Amino acid sequence: MNLIKTDLPGVILIKLEKFKDTRGYFFESFQKKRYLDAGINPEFVQDNISVSNYGVIRGLHYQTKRPQGKLVSCLKGKVFDVVADINPSSTSFGKYIGIELSEKNSLQLWIPPGYAHGFCSLSDEAYFHYKCTEFYDPSSERGVLWNDSTLNINWPVDSPIVSAKDQILPELNEQS
Repeated sequence: MNLIKTDLPGVILIKLEKFKDTRGYFFESFQKKRYLDAGINPEFVQDNISVSNYGVIRGLHYQTKRPQGKLVSCLKGKVFDVVADINPSSTSFGKYIGIELSEKNSLQLWIPPGYAHGFCSLSDEAYFHYKCTEFYDPSSERGVLWNDSTLNINWPVDSPIVSAKDQILPELNEQS
């Protein structure tokens, strides 16, 4: 397991070791001791999998009362994964990182609680996996508009497919 720091505090890119042979491949998607040794100590309470078609953007989402830390990866296909700093007290407020996660590159991304998160499917079908540190709480779910003018995310698709709910999220400067 190789850890790569990002430009956002606490957000870590993780390169997993993949063992390939003629049958296919094997990798450990989570092994608590390795993550503890790396300084990542989440208690996961919920796993989610979403399946998205090409061009689907999901997010940018976060929760206020029960912020979720997330360990995310793409099990099949590929996605452009985005993490945005929405904390006005942070030195990196209004900044984002975008990283391609795919079944081929064996990358995971650790996103501590307090960041907004979203992704865009770059393959005909993308299976996206989230390990979460808090339960989903619809009453505290919030989001930032996917094409927010402050973040100015360079999404790698020309005609994104965005849910009706995500199309009406407020911009970062309208967050309360």
